[in-house]
Parts: sequence; structure tokens; C-alpha cells
Amino acid sequence: MLEPVNISLESLNLATLSPMLIAIAGGLIILIIDLLKENLHKSLYVMLTLLIILIDLGAVLGLNVNERGFFDVMLIDGIAIITQILILVASMLFIPLALTSKRFHEYSYPEFFALFLFMLAGLQFMVSSDNLILIFIGLETSSLSLYTLIALHNRHNSFEAAVKYFTMGALAAGFFTMGSAILYGISGSLELYQIADAVQARIDDPGMTALIIGGAAFLLAAFSFKLSLFPFHTWAPDVYEGASAPLAGYMSVVPKVTAAVVSMRIFEMLIHLGVEWVQTAILVLAVLTMTLANIMALVQEDVKRMLAYSSISHAGFIMAAIAIATTKANASVFLYYGLFMFTNLGAFTMLWVSRHKHNIHHARYDHPYEKFAGMINVMPMGAVVMALFMLSLAGVPPFSVFWGKIYIMSSAVDVGMVWLALVMGANSAISAYYYLKLIVYMFLKEPAAELKEKVVYYNVSKPLMTVLGITVFITVGSMFYVDPLLEYITEMVKVSGF
Repeated sequence: MLEPVNISLESLNLATLSPMLIAIAGGLIILIIDLLKENLHKSLYVMLTLLIILIDLGAVLGLNVNERGFFDVMLIDGIAIITQILILVASMLFIPLALTSKRFHEYSYPEFFALFLFMLAGLQFMVSSDNLILIFIGLETSSLSLYTLIALHNRHNSFEAAVKYFTMGALAAGFFTMGSAILYGISGSLELYQIADAVQARIDDPGMTALIIGGAAFLLAAFSFKLSLFPFHTWAPDVYEGASAPLAGYMSVVPKVTAAVVSMRIFEMLIHLGVEWVQTAILVLAVLTMTLANIMALVQEDVKRMLAYSSISHAGFIMAAIAIATTKANASVFLYYGLFMFTNLGAFTMLWVSRHKHNIHHARYDHPYEKFAGMINVMPMGAVVMALFMLSLAGVPPFSVFWGKIYIMSSAVDVGMVWLALVMGANSAISAYYYLKLIVYMFLKEPAAELKEKVVYYNVSKPLMTVLGITVFITVGSMFYVDPLLEYITEMVKVSGF
């Protein structure tokens, strides 16, 4: 007969759960407030959500590095802390956009903010564990919430986007489950460090190698869906098009950085154990993704779809860094996403600069290039800000994303992958064309005469100005503070064992 085991609260180290519990409790509080008092103004929920995210951020900053908790399934290392900071900062930029316009009715629902906080909790669980079950629970919690947030936009292409995302997400979940089952069969454990020990002990067994490759292939397919890597990228442009512009910008950064961190934990473990097939497969996916996405972006007629393909291309850069699997490459992933986050969210937010009741520019698209023609004459500051974001995304020195790209390319050269650095450089040159195309429309073209009177420009509200001001400030200011930021990130990556 098994004797009962006494477990003390101190040994559970529940502090490691505190950031996620804060987000979950915040979501439940918002739902309870709505039950008690209906039809409260959305500004209350915006401020409450911001307060909860701020408390959550404080809890993350108060965590000790390299601690385990809750039956050792929680892992709070440097990478978990950096990623949660990125997630929460991006969320604090996104939520105030709910106050900018009455056009997007989903922000008037308390459920929107509750679902958003539940999504945050799921994302935080994903990056704060090396247990495959908890990663899967976090993945599904965040994904199910995000599907609903997209559908709340309540347009026909929003429902289509939510269904496409749900279908692709369900397929990815199936692949993740199969890959995890194979690794469990190999090792008898779902903890990554125990899986690593089991793989290392039997790495020379041909049968074991085949099983490892099979499990890794399923997991790589699952995260290729989440990161929108070729050939699993086809959902991304349609989903971004169907979502509201700020939510599309948020989706292009936050869920991807969490998927990248989990990929880093799993695939770099296998690369360091000598499973060369994994590194080769990731490099092939990375090169195909950044190249084909750039080619597709060249022919897009809609700026939002162009930015969607641009985000896919950037994901290719990130996967290349994961394949390099050095401390410098891993640090450059967080530097890249930290800078890309502000720039891309700002670029998607700028899609709000003009609006019209009907698609007067294009029968299908809401944000065709023609919509931005002559913007310098109507909204000069808006045109300058959008141009700044485009130059940064193109990797033009010295703007923010350039530093992320150059550090990844430098990491490739350091390990002898000069060809990879050249491929990245060539793709940056290709991407410059479609980013500069928008600048040409804004600065060098005139809007069609029959459309001039029909276009209605926003009176830019204070929340929108604040968010755009922060993104512009970081995009410009980052060029002066890249080295201190990189040093901090590198130290956090080193204490994580990467």
C-alpha cells in the first residue's frame, strides 16, 4: 500500500504561478462585474484590464530566476521572464486602442477583455514550463481565446478567419499531441530535461533515432502552423485580413514569440544532442519561409495582406536563429522580437488613419495601396510615422529591426553559415521593394480626384496618439540603446542554460 506523501505549500513554490493566476483572476473579475452591473462603459474595462496587466508585470519582475514550482512543472528561467515581459508590454500597448474608435464594436463587450486575459494566462503558461502537457494546455487556452477574439469583429470575413484559424489550430494541436506521445514513448516522461537524458543514453540506436526524428517532425509541423512557416502559412494572410487591424498586429507578434520560445526549448535540445536532421529541416523551412513570403508580398494589392506576408518572412528569420542554436543567436531572437513588436504593432495601428463606409478603392480589400495615395498632403505626420515603420521593417539602418537582423546574420557568420547570412541579406533587399512601394504611394502619388471628397480621416484620439507615440519613440530611440538591451537579454539567456 502506498503511503500518503505530505506536500507543503512552501515546496510547491506557488509564486511561480502568480502571474498566470493574476491574469485568470482578472478575467473572472471582469465577468463578475458584468454579471452584477450590465452596460458599463468600456473605458472601465480598459482601465481594469490595464491595471491587471500591470500587476501581472510586477509579479513577473518579482520572480527569481531559475526556480521550479508546482510539482516541478513550472520553470521560471531567464527566457520565461523575458518572454513574459514582451507579452505583457505588447498587451499594454494593444488594450488602450479599444478607446480610439466606436467603429469596432467588439471592444464594448466585457467578454472581449476577459478572453484577452485568459489568452494571456495561456501564453504565459506556454513559456514558463518544460512540461509538454502544460505547454499544450497553455497553447490551447490561448488559441481558443484568440479564435473567439477574431470572430467578435463580427464581419463575414472575420467569421471565415476564425474558422480557418480554428481548423489550422486543431490540426497543429493534433501534430503536437502525436509528437509528444512519441517522445513520451521514448523516454517515459513529458519533462524536456528527462526526455533529453533518455535520448542521450540511446542516441546511437538506429531505431531510437528514427523515433526521435518522427516525434520531432510532428512537433516541427505543429509549430510551423503556429509560426506560419512554409508550407503551413496559408492561413495567416486571410486571418490577418479578417481580424481588426490592431488585433492582426498583436497576433503577428505575441503568439509567435511564445511559439518561438517553445520551439527553442524543444528543437535546440535535440540539436545539442546531435540530431542533425532537426537543424537541417529548420534551416530549410526558414529559408523557404523568408524567401517565398517575400515573393508573395511583392504582388499584394492590400497593405494589410502585405504586412501579413511580411510577418511570415520575419518568422523565417527567427527560425534561422533557432537553427543556429547559440547563445548569441538566441539572444538576437528576443532583441529582434522586442524591436519588431513596437514597429509592427505601430504599422498595423496606422491602418486606422483613414476609413470609409464602402470599399471605394477596391471591391474586396479594406486597405489597398491606393487608399494611402497622397497621404502626405492630408495627414503629413501620419505619412511620416508610417514611412518610419516601413523603413524599420525593411531593416534599413539605423532603425530598430535592422539591429535584430544584423545580430542574427552575425550569429550565422560566427558558426560558419555565411550562406545563411547572404540569404537573409538578399531577402532584406527584396522586402525593401514592397515597403518602399507604400512610401512612394504616400509621398509621390495623388489620390484619384473622384475619391478625394469621399475619404474620411480620423480625428486621431489621445489613446491612439499615445500608443503611436510610444511605438515611434521606441523605434527611433532603440538605435541608441541596443547594446545595453542586448547585454541584459544575453545574461538572461545564459542563466537559462541556452
